[in-house]
Order: sequence, then C-alpha cells, then structure tokens
Amino acid sequence: MTLQQLEYIVAVNKHRHFVTASEQCGVTQPTLSLMIQKLELELGVTIFDRAKHPIEPTAMGQRLIAQAEITLREMRKLKE
Repeated sequence: MTLQQLEYIVAVNKHRHFVTASEQCGVTQPTLSLMIQKLELELGVTIFDRAKHPIEPTAMGQRLIAQAEITLREMRKLKE
C-alpha cells in the first residue's frame, strides 16, 4: 500500500469517475485503475462498485476511503 494509491482512491471517490480522477492525479486512466486494482488485491476487498454509474464505493470501500483521507491529512501535517 502506498500513499499514491490512497490518493487515487480518494480522487475516484471525489469525482466518481476514473478518467476525471486520473486527470486530477496526473496519470493515465489505465495506470490509476491498475494501482487501485493492486490495492484491492493486496487488501482482499473491492473498494469500488464499477458496475454502477457514477462509480460508488462499496461499504468496505467507504471505510477505507475515510481512513485514507485521515492518513493523507496527517501526512500533510507532517510536511508542514
């Protein structure tokens, strides 16, 4: 798990669209999708329900995203 992957799931949650989130993160959509898939495999959970449009997080995904937001906020504090 990397901070970059956490940034990606937070961005997808914010935009509810992989392409828009990838543009915000400055990566291609396939790169963003692959990194999220790797995180899902590592954790053994599905973070986003890709069958819904706009994309929605699963129940476990919501919990992970909330924790990712806290982690990223704390990282910004460390940098300050």
